[in-house]
Amino acid sequence: MSQLHHHPFSAASRYVRLVLAEYDETVEFIEEKPWLRVPALLQMNPAGTLPIFIDDNDTVVSGGPVVAEYLVETKGARMGEVRLMPEHAADRAEVRRLVEWFSQKLHGEVTNYLVTEKVYKRRMAAGEGNNSPDPAAIRAARANIRYHLQYIGYLAGRRNWLAGRELSLADFAAAAEISCIDYLGEVPWEADETAKAWYARVKSRPSFRSLLADTLRGVPASTHYADLDF
Repeated sequence: MSQLHHHPFSAASRYVRLVLAEYDETVEFIEEKPWLRVPALLQMNPAGTLPIFIDDNDTVVSGGPVVAEYLVETKGARMGEVRLMPEHAADRAEVRRLVEWFSQKLHGEVTNYLVTEKVYKRRMAAGEGNNSPDPAAIRAARANIRYHLQYIGYLAGRRNWLAGRELSLADFAAAAEISCIDYLGEVPWEADETAKAWYARVKSRPSFRSLLADTLRGVPASTHYADLDF
């Protein structure tokens, strides 16, 4: 059976979980601590980051965007048109542009700050790192999320899905980041109704159910997190 080394609140891991669920793939989930540099994981991925996917043929693939495209090419092909990547090169380029935007820019300016300060640091044992939350990082994330939410609303207001006519990896890359932020109650949904409507469409998909069932001891989900109608 394939394996996914992940953390429930790693947005990149959530991205891959969504793609796996969309393709109805059964995998073994192995939870890791993203803040630790575990030698066994470093052998598989020298960058020391999650997720790491091990296919049932022992192929090792690491990094959310890379794993997602690997799944499109190896698992999605058997599903015909439901591939999550467009047919034409220019359209695929737009999907990849947005995946990079969400997995790097949105993650770096918002998700990483909030998850590190409000989730990871609560789980760090003595000696595993500085577990004192940084208020400045949280303030920066709260300021930056509004800009990113407006951009999602801009895209969703001009296209059927974020990258074009069809649901694509871009939607799941964005939704994975937003889901982490929304769990923590840090998405100002009142700031953009179009973005809110797009997210409601994505989180209503069956592939989203496992994410909505995620819980974290000591950090309760926002009251609307698992509510499909907000």
